[in-house]
Amino acid sequence: MAENEKVLYDNGIHKCVMFSFDDEQQEDAFLSVNQYLIVHKDSAVLIDPGSEAIFDELYEAISKYIDPQKIKFIFFSHQDPDVSGSIAQWAITTQAKFIMSSLWVRFMSHYGLMEMSRIMALADHGAKIGFGKEFLKFIPAHFLHSPGNFSLYDSQSKILFSGDIGAAIVHSKENYKQVDKFEEHLKHIEVFHKRYMASNKLCRAWVSQVDGLDVEIIAPQHGFIFAADNVKAFLEWFYKLECGSDLLEELY
Repeated sequence: MAENEKVLYDNGIHKCVMFSFDDEQQEDAFLSVNQYLIVHKDSAVLIDPGSEAIFDELYEAISKYIDPQKIKFIFFSHQDPDVSGSIAQWAITTQAKFIMSSLWVRFMSHYGLMEMSRIMALADHGAKIGFGKEFLKFIPAHFLHSPGNFSLYDSQSKILFSGDIGAAIVHSKENYKQVDKFEEHLKHIEVFHKRYMASNKLCRAWVSQVDGLDVEIIAPQHGFIFAADNVKAFLEWFYKLECGSDLLEELY
């Protein structure tokens, strides 16, 4: 297996794979980015596929697990280019439907997408769709950090794909690691979350939704994954986090 990919879950029918491709020519300036693929039998969901610069590498890597033509959905947690910048390339090379917040539909033409009919727009309260015998749940994460933002929960693997929630500022070559000691990992996540998350009230709203799910792994778009006891440790920390508007005096 290549060093920039890791299988997070595999029961023979259902598989979740983590990739990490960055623009190697701009490696020192880029925040490490994770992309994810859920494969169930002969169907797949691609999560936060990233920028145009990594399209070719990611397409080739995915091809080892499933024919990209069998990707049924491509989910964008929010509108940033490190999430959505390659949407035009995926529109050309697949027949997938694109799932995103209704807030961002009108902006996708600026990334080169011309087939707006292929977008499945999520209402603010999210959605739940069947996938195999299990389901995918799109969980509101608005203003954490994007005003139209969602996390995705896969009930089969019990993985929560959290987007920028849980993101760590680490060098790309450090990717594919799992958080070991949460207290030591705080130095990689604390500053980012205090600035990019909008308020503690919103953090609490998100954690309250997640608490109702059986989550074994939190897989953010940047940095390390949280598993086992570190899932609980992160949720407890995030629930109490003062951030964004809570720090108004520091910011203004």
